Amino acid sequence: MSDLCAAAIFIALTSQAAAADTGPIADNPLIDIPAGPFVFGRDDGPENERPRRVLDGQAFAINRTEITNRQYRRFVEATGHRAAFYANHPALGLDDRPVVGVSWGDAVAFCRHYGLSLPSEQQYERAARGSNGAAFPWGEHGGKVVPANFGTDSCCSGDARDGYPMTAPADAFAEGASEEGVLNLVGNVWEWTSDLYAPYEGQAAAESAGQYRVLRGGSWNSDPSHLTTTYRLAYDPEFRFAANGGFRCVRSAP
Repeated sequence: MSDLCAAAIFIALTSQAAAADTGPIADNPLIDIPAGPFVFGRDDGPENERPRRVLDGQAFAINRTEITNRQYRRFVEATGHRAAFYANHPALGLDDRPVVGVSWGDAVAFCRHYGLSLPSEQQYERAARGSNGAAFPWGEHGGKVVPANFGTDSCCSGDARDGYPMTAPADAFAEGASEEGVLNLVGNVWEWTSDLYAPYEGQAAAESAGQYRVLRGGSWNSDPSHLTTTYRLAYDPEFRFAANGGFRCVRSAP
């Protein structure tokens, strides 16, 4: 290996290391997302994703992967909090898979225990889309081979075409990483955000105002139309029986 090539590899590795903080959750570093303008929303998708705007984002850091069963179990053992609903499932409960079967409140309690919080929709979208507002974490186009864990072509059943009939390991699909190296921001499991569901502009319908929280990212049984970085799903925050819903945490800048 030439000295020039070796130097380039060393610079690349040290640059990646500098962008990550080991953080308070073992085996799940926090990845730095820098401050700056970013694209939020879109004008050519579902009504609840409109309008497209350019916002001035604050710096934050986000878990590299979804929270795993192993990581959630450590939290349960340390605090006495209730276990995830699928903790003992033979497939969904595997140590390296993202935890599922957790309510919004369970996810909040986990993040809070570590001095973190759930990401806002804006934080999720900036981490997933990058600074230029891509439709997918890996770029603007889905392509013939989608580097994510998702389901059948029509909603909503899982399949094993991507190698996993249900959840995949939280560090799988490295080729689908975001601009800053965050994994599985689409596919694998839906992810709780901190936000109440409401239109970006205008007012929510009275019967739904304040009732739902927002999930992002699609999951192992989602069809491809749910895998974009802008798709929003309103969900009951008390429901803890979803086999396809998990979360990750963020540390916001002071």
